[in-house]
Amino acid sequence: MMKSLFSGVAGLKTHQSKMDVIGNNIANVNTTAFKSTSTTFQDVMYQTMSNASGGTSTKGGVNARQIGLGVTTAANKISITTQGSSESTGDGLDLRLVDKQSTNFFIVSDGSSNLFTRAGSFYVDGNGNLAMTSTGYLVQGWQVDSTASPKTIKRDTVSPLKVMSAEHKTSDPEQTTKAYASGIVDANDSNVTGTSGHIMSLTFYDSLGYAYTAKFNIKSGENKSGTDGNVSDNGFTIELNSITSDSKTNSNGVPFDLYDEYVTNKVSPNSSETDILKAQSELFGSASGVSVDSYQLDASQYTVEKNGGNFIIKTGTGTDQMTATLTGTSIGSGDINSMKITFSGAATSTSVSLATVFPSLSSVASNYSGKQVDVSFDYNTQSLKVKSNAATYDMYFNTSNGTFHQLSARTDKGEESKGTSVTLNVTKLGKQFTKDITIDFSTLLNYDNGGSSTAGLNRGTVSDGSDGAGKKIGQMTGLTIQNDGQIFASYSNGNTELLGQIPVARFANASGLESLGNNCYQTTLNSGSFDGIGQEITSDGSSMNSGYLEMSNVDLAQEFTQMITTQRGFQANSRIITVSDTMLEELTNLKR
Repeated sequence: MMKSLFSGVAGLKTHQSKMDVIGNNIANVNTTAFKSTSTTFQDVMYQTMSNASGGTSTKGGVNARQIGLGVTTAANKISITTQGSSESTGDGLDLRLVDKQSTNFFIVSDGSSNLFTRAGSFYVDGNGNLAMTSTGYLVQGWQVDSTASPKTIKRDTVSPLKVMSAEHKTSDPEQTTKAYASGIVDANDSNVTGTSGHIMSLTFYDSLGYAYTAKFNIKSGENKSGTDGNVSDNGFTIELNSITSDSKTNSNGVPFDLYDEYVTNKVSPNSSETDILKAQSELFGSASGVSVDSYQLDASQYTVEKNGGNFIIKTGTGTDQMTATLTGTSIGSGDINSMKITFSGAATSTSVSLATVFPSLSSVASNYSGKQVDVSFDYNTQSLKVKSNAATYDMYFNTSNGTFHQLSARTDKGEESKGTSVTLNVTKLGKQFTKDITIDFSTLLNYDNGGSSTAGLNRGTVSDGSDGAGKKIGQMTGLTIQNDGQIFASYSNGNTELLGQIPVARFANASGLESLGNNCYQTTLNSGSFDGIGQEITSDGSSMNSGYLEMSNVDLAQEFTQMITTQRGFQANSRIITVSDTMLEELTNLKR
């Protein structure tokens, strides 16, 4: 009779323990990255009243008679491999681990040992270290190999990630080394034909990140070809006017002019105009001038007419008229290939040539009168490619109005293009300039634009505005953590810098980790050990999502169901004690 009492007590204890687990799960339903725990029971050793006996030829066997002694907790299993839902926070330092084939953990340190967590709510502490928001434990990661170019990650023993330090708060400046001209120079522009010229400004940077503004004039070049210090551009001259500092002024508050100072220091008060021009030409151009390719356009437009199976390109009028007949077979809507093009027209230098296709021109074309060249046209790219023994061109055709609007640079067979770049020799202005600036004028256009010029100067190159553009010193504007855990700083000058990488820890038996509270775990003999290095999260297809956190994986519906069965189990075990007590009471009443 006493056995049933203690079996009931054991049942009460185990169901009470299970209720404690359920209560903890429900309490943490909104805890970041919390992992729910489930409880299982097992029976206790049995008292054997009689052993089993085997059967004989005349008598069957008898099973053992045993009485159980109650119940006990078999295991509390944590569902650590089950991911919680995603919660958007909008904070770039909040990270959610997205597992694919493994269960991943962030590595943090409490100052004495490495711990592991799924809660990716981080911030930058007062020392510039990435740390857990809840505990201040420092996030561990891989550092940058600053000796490599570009910088790479050193995948060795993890250490605190210092993402905000004096060396990271700013980004090095870059000197401007390349620039290019764009826009239109109209020969009828009153500024171009006047004494002032059309003004073009170029803002550029030295190696320390200080900004300067160089001003150039474009003037009508009649009778000026080869003038000292000027760049002749087939009827136009480009002159350097000034180079002023954007940060330094003289005693009168006027921006400091490095160009004027350079010329002043190079010549004496009694120097001739020739000496002055020579000093000026040392910064831009040369004493004999620098010749560049032509950009002059002789016609306002080219049109394409369909004439049977041929396409005819026409431009100009009268003796200057030039036509090109394209013969071939169309193999699709606007798609023509395997064609022959024949140019005919006046062969004088004043006649309209192929190189004057509206509105862009890189160089003067050779005369193709009476000669045939191979032509192909791609409707998708709007490109008409002209090939001959002398040159190769790419022309781009506007199907909406039937005009060509671009022609690529031409290179004669066996001869390199003369080029249209001029060097601004800023290295002569001081040690803050380590390289000169190459200015490309190959995309300047010269045609009738209603008497208005739009030409201007830009840093970089036509194909890449950042190539050689230069940058001022940059201030850190934010941190970005990529899906692979790499941390980048972004700066006000457009630069980005690699600061480190967050690796992850993986274990053979993640469920064997021991929970320490504060959303942290530590290794045990049954979890497997941490090698001190970690792994890149993307090695198995997993990733980190910035701006998100992992929610608790507690299933309330299941917890409430478990609560009901636990309550009934506890209630039933209490009845065991009540009934056993009543039976004992009846037994003691026998003496009456």
